[in-house]
Amino acid sequence: MQRFIFVLVAAVHMFGLAVAGLGGMGYFVYSKSRIDPVKPVDAIIVLGGEHDGREEYAMELARSGVSRTVVLSNAYGTRNQRMAVFCATKDTRFTVSCIPPVPETTRGEAQFTRQLAEQHGWNSVLVVSWQYHLPRARYIFSQCFDGEIIMRPVPRAYNFSLAEWEYMYLYQTVGFAKAFVQGSC
Repeated sequence: MQRFIFVLVAAVHMFGLAVAGLGGMGYFVYSKSRIDPVKPVDAIIVLGGEHDGREEYAMELARSGVSRTVVLSNAYGTRNQRMAVFCATKDTRFTVSCIPPVPETTRGEAQFTRQLAEQHGWNSVLVVSWQYHLPRARYIFSQCFDGEIIMRPVPRAYNFSLAEWEYMYLYQTVGFAKAFVQGSC
């Protein structure tokens, strides 16, 4: 019985160290990831996720002259009223396209970006997503798109609990491993 308790305590301790290690690594890799400066591009690509201001941020960038093209990843379906409003945006300074990614993943979004770039002759894109998603999105886009990729986070703070941050870091790390195994588009 003592041996069982010793093994259990050791396992719990090792798990705690692994969680702390993931949290520390995740903080620097994901929460403090590189953010590129804004500059003019051929298109602004908004990755799917929660409606956390990303669509508004892309429109603001387009209004300021960063690009005349905004592409919104629309994995939400036709019943999502917020996306319907964004997709119906009319502005003489830029056009808005809403495209459902296939598959409904970052890889699917990178693939439709590559296809659009080939069709329209794009050499540069600015990609908008969560701060903690930028490193993985940068990696996936670099596997699919040969042009310049500028990564920008949604300008907002996230008030996650420690457990939610740990989950987010783990999710991104597993997603990185999956992207590595999948290779180029």
